[in-house]
Amino acid sequence: MNGPRHRTTLAHPTPELPVEDVVRAQRHYSEALGFQIGWLDPGGGIGAVSRDHVAIFFRQRSRPFEPVVHWIFAADIDATYDELRASGARIVEPLERKPWGLRQFTVEDLDGNRFYVHCD
Repeated sequence: MNGPRHRTTLAHPTPELPVEDVVRAQRHYSEALGFQIGWLDPGGGIGAVSRDHVAIFFRQRSRPFEPVVHWIFAADIDATYDELRASGARIVEPLERKPWGLRQFTVEDLDGNRFYVHCD
Protein backbone atom coordinates (compact mmCIF):
# COMPACT_ATOMS: atom_id res chain seq x y z
CA MET A 1 0.00 0.00 0.00
CA ASN A 2 2.98 2.35 0.31
CA GLY A 3 3.98 2.07 -3.38
CA PRO A 4 3.35 4.70 -6.04
CA ARG A 5 -0.29 5.52 -6.65
CA HIS A 6 -1.74 5.53 -10.13
CA ARG A 7 -3.46 8.84 -10.81
CA THR A 8 -6.41 8.70 -13.21
CA THR A 9 -7.67 11.51 -15.42
CA LEU A 10 -10.96 13.26 -14.77
CA ALA A 11 -12.92 15.50 -17.11
CA HIS A 12 -14.79 18.62 -16.04
CA PRO A 13 -18.04 18.04 -14.12
CA THR A 14 -21.36 18.05 -15.95
CA PRO A 15 -24.01 20.14 -14.19
CA GLU A 16 -27.49 18.78 -13.62
CA LEU A 17 -30.05 21.58 -13.56
CA PRO A 18 -33.47 21.39 -11.93
CA VAL A 19 -36.27 22.12 -14.40
CA GLU A 20 -40.04 21.79 -14.39
CA ASP A 21 -40.16 20.22 -17.86
CA VAL A 22 -37.12 18.54 -19.44
CA VAL A 23 -38.40 18.71 -23.04
CA ARG A 24 -39.23 22.41 -22.67
CA ALA A 25 -35.75 23.06 -21.21
CA GLN A 26 -34.07 21.18 -24.06
CA ARG A 27 -36.05 23.15 -26.64
CA HIS A 28 -35.21 26.47 -24.94
CA TYR A 29 -31.49 25.69 -24.74
CA SER A 30 -31.52 24.63 -28.39
CA GLU A 31 -33.41 27.65 -29.72
CA ALA A 32 -32.16 30.45 -27.46
CA LEU A 33 -28.68 29.27 -26.46
CA GLY A 34 -27.46 27.26 -29.46
CA PHE A 35 -27.20 23.86 -27.78
CA GLN A 36 -27.91 20.55 -29.50
CA ILE A 37 -30.42 18.20 -27.90
CA GLY A 38 -28.58 15.08 -26.80
CA TRP A 39 -30.79 12.46 -25.24
CA LEU A 40 -33.99 12.10 -23.27
CA ASP A 41 -34.91 9.33 -20.85
CA PRO A 42 -38.02 7.49 -22.08
CA GLY A 43 -39.91 8.68 -18.99
CA GLY A 44 -38.96 12.31 -19.73
CA GLY A 45 -37.51 12.90 -16.28
CA ILE A 46 -33.90 13.45 -17.33
CA GLY A 47 -32.20 14.58 -20.52
CA ALA A 48 -29.20 16.42 -21.89
CA VAL A 49 -27.99 19.11 -24.26
CA SER A 50 -24.49 20.02 -25.44
CA ARG A 51 -22.56 22.76 -27.18
CA ASP A 52 -18.85 22.71 -27.97
CA HIS A 53 -17.21 21.22 -24.84
CA VAL A 54 -20.18 21.89 -22.54
CA ALA A 55 -22.79 19.29 -21.63
CA ILE A 56 -25.74 19.99 -19.36
CA PHE A 57 -28.16 17.49 -17.85
CA PHE A 58 -31.68 18.42 -16.83
CA ARG A 59 -33.75 16.64 -14.19
CA GLN A 60 -37.45 17.23 -13.75
CA ARG A 61 -38.26 18.68 -10.34
CA SER A 62 -41.36 20.07 -8.69
CA ARG A 63 -41.30 23.64 -7.45
CA PRO A 64 -40.12 25.03 -5.23
CA PHE A 65 -36.53 24.20 -6.10
CA GLU A 66 -33.36 26.21 -5.80
CA PRO A 67 -32.11 27.41 -9.21
CA VAL A 68 -28.37 26.99 -9.72
CA VAL A 69 -25.61 29.28 -10.92
CA HIS A 70 -22.72 28.34 -13.23
CA TRP A 71 -19.83 30.33 -14.64
CA ILE A 72 -18.96 29.87 -18.33
CA PHE A 73 -15.84 31.29 -19.95
CA ALA A 74 -16.27 32.75 -23.45
CA ALA A 75 -13.06 33.67 -25.28
CA ASP A 76 -14.92 36.13 -27.54
CA ILE A 77 -17.33 37.62 -25.03
CA ASP A 78 -18.60 40.31 -27.42
CA ALA A 79 -19.53 37.80 -30.13
CA THR A 80 -21.11 35.47 -27.57
CA TYR A 81 -23.17 38.31 -26.12
CA ASP A 82 -24.33 39.38 -29.60
CA GLU A 83 -25.18 35.79 -30.58
CA LEU A 84 -27.24 35.04 -27.49
CA ARG A 85 -28.99 38.40 -27.54
CA ALA A 86 -29.93 37.91 -31.22
CA SER A 87 -31.25 34.39 -30.56
CA GLY A 88 -33.62 35.55 -27.83
CA ALA A 89 -31.76 34.40 -24.73
CA ARG A 90 -33.02 35.98 -21.51
CA ILE A 91 -30.13 38.28 -20.64
CA VAL A 92 -30.84 39.62 -17.15
CA GLU A 93 -27.59 41.55 -16.71
CA PRO A 94 -25.93 43.20 -19.73
CA LEU A 95 -22.32 42.82 -20.77
CA GLU A 96 -20.15 45.04 -18.59
CA ARG A 97 -16.85 45.11 -16.76
CA LYS A 98 -17.43 44.10 -13.17
CA PRO A 99 -15.58 45.62 -10.17
CA TRP A 100 -13.64 42.33 -9.83
CA GLY A 101 -12.18 42.85 -13.33
CA LEU A 102 -14.11 40.36 -15.45
CA ARG A 103 -16.25 41.35 -18.40
CA GLN A 104 -19.44 39.37 -18.01
CA PHE A 105 -23.16 39.14 -18.61
CA THR A 106 -25.86 36.97 -17.05
CA VAL A 107 -28.28 34.65 -18.83
CA GLU A 108 -31.28 33.12 -17.05
CA ASP A 109 -33.20 30.11 -18.33
CA LEU A 110 -36.95 29.48 -18.07
CA ASP A 111 -36.56 27.88 -14.63
CA GLY A 112 -34.40 30.60 -13.08
CA ASN A 113 -31.03 28.85 -13.49
CA ARG A 114 -28.32 31.40 -14.22
CA PHE A 115 -25.12 31.46 -16.21
CA TYR A 116 -22.47 34.10 -15.66
CA VAL A 117 -20.74 34.27 -19.04
CA HIS A 118 -17.34 35.89 -18.55
CA CYS A 119 -13.98 36.75 -20.00
CA ASP A 120 -10.83 38.24 -18.41
